[in-house]
Amino acid sequence: MLVEFRVENHRSIREEQVFSMEAGRVDRAEDDRPRDVTGSATPLLPLAAFYGANASGKSNILDAIHFVRLAVLHSHRNWDPAGGVPRNPFAWDGWPEQPSLFELTVISNGIRSQFGFVIDDAQILEEWLYAWPKGRKQIWYEREWDDGQYRYHYGDHFKGERKIVEEVTRPNALFLSAAAQHGIQQITPIYEWFWDLRTINLQRQRHAFHHHTADTWLSAALARTDAASNDQDEEHAKRLQTFLDLIRAADVGITDIKKDPVTPGSYLFRHRHPASERWLTFDEESDGTKNLIWRSQPLLDALWSGGLVIVDELERSLHPLLAQRIVDLFQSQESNPNNSQIIFTTHDTNLLAGMAGAPSLRRDQVWLTEKSRDDATCLLPLSSYKPRKAENLERGYLMGRYGGIPITTSMRGAALLGKSGLTREPEESGYAQ
Repeated sequence: MLVEFRVENHRSIREEQVFSMEAGRVDRAEDDRPRDVTGSATPLLPLAAFYGANASGKSNILDAIHFVRLAVLHSHRNWDPAGGVPRNPFAWDGWPEQPSLFELTVISNGIRSQFGFVIDDAQILEEWLYAWPKGRKQIWYEREWDDGQYRYHYGDHFKGERKIVEEVTRPNALFLSAAAQHGIQQITPIYEWFWDLRTINLQRQRHAFHHHTADTWLSAALARTDAASNDQDEEHAKRLQTFLDLIRAADVGITDIKKDPVTPGSYLFRHRHPASERWLTFDEESDGTKNLIWRSQPLLDALWSGGLVIVDELERSLHPLLAQRIVDLFQSQESNPNNSQIIFTTHDTNLLAGMAGAPSLRRDQVWLTEKSRDDATCLLPLSSYKPRKAENLERGYLMGRYGGIPITTSMRGAALLGKSGLTREPEESGYAQ
C-alpha cells in the first residue's frame, strides 16, 4: 500500500509537495475504511480523491507517480543510453535547470520501504532505498553523483551481486531498475509493487477490454457454465456478478455476458426487451457502453488483484452513481479484502455529499490543488481546513470555503488572494504546501 509520496519540480509542481495515505483520527465504532496494515503504525486509507479547478495540477500529481513507475520498470532496459533523463520540470524562473525529486513510501509484503531519487536532464544525481523489515530502519543502498563519479553506500542487510549491478547501471538509469533485471531478489517486493501499480488513462485503455484485461478473471469466470464447485470457482462467480451488477446499474440495457463462440477473445452482451432479447457484440454496443466497460473492467481487475490504481477523471463518461459504486467497492473491507488502493482526480462533488446523507469520502481522503500567482501547483488536504464533523462538504467546496475551484470575478477573487499567493488560506497543516 502507498503510505506517502513526495515530489518537487515536476510539470506544474515547483516546490516540494507531500501527499499521504495515512489516516487521521479513526473511530472504529463509526468507520471501518482505514486499514490496519502490517508494517505501518498508522492505519492507511484505501482511497484518495483530488479536487481542483481545471489546469490546477491534479493530473500532474498522478503523472509524477506514473513517472516513478516508468523509471523503475524501464530506465535500465528501455531508456536511450544517450538520451539523458526524460523528465518534465517546472518551466519558469530557472527551475528547468534545477533537479527534480521523487520519493515514495510503500508497504509491500508487510515491509515498509522508502524509495526515492533526484534527477536532472542528464542523469540520476541521488538514489536511495530504505526498509523497515522488523520495525527498525535499515539502509539498503544509497547512490550519489559526487565529483564526476558515483559513490555507493550499502547497509549490512543488503545482499546480492552489487558490484556487477553498479557496473551496468548507466548514469540515466536507476540502480533499482538494473538490480531487478539482474536478479537481486531482495528488491523484488518493491519492484513488484511498481509492476502492479496500474494507471488508467482513457485514451490508452480503449482496447483493453477487447484484447487484454478481459482475458484474465473474466475469461476464467465465463469458462464455467455449471455451478461453482470449489473456492476458486466461487470467487470467479462473485467477481462476474459484481461486474454484471455494475453494468446493470448503468441502465444500458445489458443483462448478461458470455464468450463469443465465433470470435476467440471476444464477448457477447445480452439485451432484453419486453418482447425479445438479443446478444450484441462488443463493437455493436454504443460508445457510451463501450466506455463504461473500458473503465470499469480494469478498475475491478485492480480491486481484486491488490496494489494501487491511479485514475485521471474517474467520472469521465460515468454516471455519478457508478463512480459512487466504484468508490464504495474500494472503501468496503468486504469487497476489498486485499487492501487495494485507488487514487483519482475528479470534479464529481456528489462523492463529497455521499448517499443518504453519509459522505462517501473522509476528510483526509480529499486533497485540493490550486495554482499560486506564478502558476505553481499547491497541494493540501481538505482536513487542513478543519471542517466540522456535520459540515456539508459538497456545499462548502462549491461555495469556495476550502479552495480548489475556479475563481470568477463574481467571487471577488482579488479580495480572496492572500499573501501566500493562494486563492484561500487554509489553517496550519503538517503537509508541505
